[in-house]
Amino acid sequence: MANGMPAAQPDLAAPVKAQEQWRENLNMQMICRDCKEVPPNLVEEFSSGDMVCGSCGLVLGDRIVDTRSEWRTFSNDDQGTDDPSRVGDGANPLLNGSQLQTTISFNDGPNGRSRDLHRAQNKSTHDKSTKGLLTAYKELGALCDAMSIPKTVSDYAKHLFKKVHDAGAFRGKSQETIVAGCLFIACRQLKVPRTFREIFALTKVTKAEIGRIFKALEKFFAAENKENNDRIQQVGGAIVPDEAYNTTQSTDPKELCDRFCAQLNFKSFRITSVSREIAVQMDKVGSLAGRSPLSIAAACIYMASHLMGEPKSPKDISNVAGVSDGTIRNAYKLIYPKREKLIDPKWLEPGYGGDLKALPSA
Repeated sequence: MANGMPAAQPDLAAPVKAQEQWRENLNMQMICRDCKEVPPNLVEEFSSGDMVCGSCGLVLGDRIVDTRSEWRTFSNDDQGTDDPSRVGDGANPLLNGSQLQTTISFNDGPNGRSRDLHRAQNKSTHDKSTKGLLTAYKELGALCDAMSIPKTVSDYAKHLFKKVHDAGAFRGKSQETIVAGCLFIACRQLKVPRTFREIFALTKVTKAEIGRIFKALEKFFAAENKENNDRIQQVGGAIVPDEAYNTTQSTDPKELCDRFCAQLNFKSFRITSVSREIAVQMDKVGSLAGRSPLSIAAACIYMASHLMGEPKSPKDISNVAGVSDGTIRNAYKLIYPKREKLIDPKWLEPGYGGDLKALPSA
């Protein structure tokens, strides 16, 4: 170089981009033979069924299939049975059969012919098993609505009833008894527990009968679950834990505390959490071992309400919990001597609002 600067050396380490191998484009594409535009400017005229070049107007194809819907649906304008949708409802997994049968309209003019056809079609497609399932599902839905139970629990109870119905088990039992048992198990499985007393209050089934059908259904579902798991393992499949049936335990008092406190309309949300913690500590202390979950939950709420400065009388709690006020007092007498172990010291701090002196003496 004239200026004495060394010449720039090429970067030998730089990777050389490999040239992409040429491949023939085998994709078929329609283009206008006059315009020969790529990409082509094609227009589908659904009204005439033609494929037209948008540049010169040459018709390139006819009898084009219209993939759009036949109509426009205005749901607010549909009156009665004027909805033009012909798809129908989706298949219900809780019912048997293909569910693809046709339904004839009942009111089709003054001649009454459609009424006769409607009755004849109902007789030909009448299915007693489906009718029994629908009756049970209707009863389960009414019970869940009366007890303010979520729809997920209602659907799971229907699923359990269908298992029993398809297996043909418990033929000697009344349908109402099996419905009550399935509802009780569904509430426990989905952590929305209800007691025998609450199920008994809405049905004509006695508490003893509910207890017997509950034990029988537990054995039936556990045996069916074990059989399904063995079948899956034999073919080398994987068992999904969420779909397995787990045998339920007795109702946890802390789960009842949430519902009872909500019904008592406490101003402080801390009473609910305190009553839950007392119920948890109750298992470790064992003062109320052998008592019903209702009595334990009611006694915990009674202690928590007085501790947090929003006392409720045993009578008020008994109206919600479904146990007598005397039972609540007797249960409280048993846990009062253990109050030091049941009450967390942080509840007594100034910012929390607890006062140990506010507890009524046993």
